[in-house]
Amino acid sequence: MKKTETPIRVRYQETDQMGVVYHANYLVWFELGRTDFIEALGFKYHQIEKQGVVSPVVDANIQFKKPIRYGESAYVETWLEEYDGLRITYGYKIFNEQQDLAVAGTTKHVIVKEGSFRPVSIRRSFPEWHEAYMDALER
Repeated sequence: MKKTETPIRVRYQETDQMGVVYHANYLVWFELGRTDFIEALGFKYHQIEKQGVVSPVVDANIQFKKPIRYGESAYVETWLEEYDGLRITYGYKIFNEQQDLAVAGTTKHVIVKEGSFRPVSIRRSFPEWHEAYMDALER
């Protein structure tokens, strides 16, 4: 299974009054990891969007294990959890600078036409993307 690691430097504006990363920012970090993962497969997300499709999140799950604080470094590990030609589920683990698991989760996406939000089969419409996802699952 192919995985990527995306470094994160915690910024002050990402923290709450306690100096801990605000919970919603972990979803932003998931997106950073997902973008890196897609690029590691050889694609650029903005180029995919130029083809008239977008990839909304249809489900998100997140488990908080340990806090990450301002000034710390972290990284997001991202992989393809499930893929069926239409739906894509990415898996994530965020580790703190001590290599402790801080956050884990998944996001599920579909590819839809930009204007109508009608689902698009990746297998049929984007065969090269489909093959890259199939390869990523098998590694």
